Amino acid sequence: MTAPDLDLEAVRERALASLTTARDRTALLTGCVDEPDLTTQHSPLMSPLVWDLAHIGNQEELWLLRTVGGREPMRPEIDGLYDAFEHPRAERPSLPLLPPTEARSYVAEVRGRALDLLESTALHGTRLTEAGFAFGMIAQHEQQHDETMLITHQLRKGPQALTAPDPDPAPLFTGPAEVLVPGGPFTMGTSTEPWALDNERPAHQAEVAPFRIDTTPVTNAAYQAFIEDGGYETERWWTPEGWAHIQANRIGAPQFWRRDGGQWLRRRFGVTEVVPPDEPVLHVCWYEADAYARWAGRRLPTEAEWEKAARYDPATGRSRRYPWGDADPGPEHANLGQRHLRPAPAGSYPAGESPLGVRQLIGDVWEWTASDFLPYPGFTAFPYKEYSQVFFGPEYKVLRGGSFAVDPVACRGTFRNWDYPIRRQIFSGFRTARSEDV
Repeated sequence: MTAPDLDLEAVRERALASLTTARDRTALLTGCVDEPDLTTQHSPLMSPLVWDLAHIGNQEELWLLRTVGGREPMRPEIDGLYDAFEHPRAERPSLPLLPPTEARSYVAEVRGRALDLLESTALHGTRLTEAGFAFGMIAQHEQQHDETMLITHQLRKGPQALTAPDPDPAPLFTGPAEVLVPGGPFTMGTSTEPWALDNERPAHQAEVAPFRIDTTPVTNAAYQAFIEDGGYETERWWTPEGWAHIQANRIGAPQFWRRDGGQWLRRRFGVTEVVPPDEPVLHVCWYEADAYARWAGRRLPTEAEWEKAARYDPATGRSRRYPWGDADPGPEHANLGQRHLRPAPAGSYPAGESPLGVRQLIGDVWEWTASDFLPYPGFTAFPYKEYSQVFFGPEYKVLRGGSFAVDPVACRGTFRNWDYPIRRQIFSGFRTARSEDV
């Protein structure tokens, strides 16, 4: 887009709303627990909450105040403390981090100056400022750390600190178990979404053979059938690496599950409850998802297959922004934004289904795909290689679709997430696919 094509006031309003929504959520996640919970490392996989808080402010200062605004550093001495690449998570509790009161003061001062900058910045003319990209990038960054902090809340021991209403009850889904996705080319990725991140770009032609994909994510009940059939004790369902991993770590169920007599219980944000059979399964790693798919006589979809199922409209041949169309997500479309603290029952949100009839492709659970995290043809790192480029390769598997913990600003039909195949603390589930006999 060029400046004459932009409604700059609307861009400014969107940026302000996105930054404000993110900060309100950050305040909730850091304000619902006492200071010891903010400074404690609840898992070696995660940072102390107070590190995430100050890191959010430091990145905002770096990219908005210093890079866009040309301002002098406010606290240059803390830059190294909050550089995610300089200090791995396991080391961060030992750093001289800002205490909670000082961290809150710092991020508030940064935000005040950033909002002043938003009012005065021409939102065009450079790649970083075009259509408010830098402000959108920072809103997305904060929301991504809010999701990380929500994961920390799930890992922390102790009583419930967060509450939210449950999703609306949904009738038991009785539609088709799978949907046929036609083969052929489609447009994957984007070159037009103004706040899309570098790994989503550029738009390019991808081609898939015809395949069938689950209409909904795999449910807890379906996954329990895999467990009861000895799925975790049967080596042939697992890759060699996956089998070695579950054996070494004595894994026999999704994370946070435990058997109590004849039923499965789970811990969810400090509450122990019976595992609900009709919800999408949550907290499984890629190896578990892959093993289930093999057991079911199916496979995980590739990333390209997932995106075609989510975006391709056979009536027009074009790729939509979202499964339901080009409109931004609403509460009728998907379970996003920490509005609920759990997935909705499988088959929910009929208004959010794709043109082919696939449901819950956005929200509820991140969905593992079969694909490694790799660049698209013509990829260019922007605005820094550490966001995506340093992670490309076979070590990481791609997840798509977003979870209930993802805000709409950081979730699109093109949005790509990635993680190690052993990760389970993330809000991850999956759906399966199979090749169509032709």
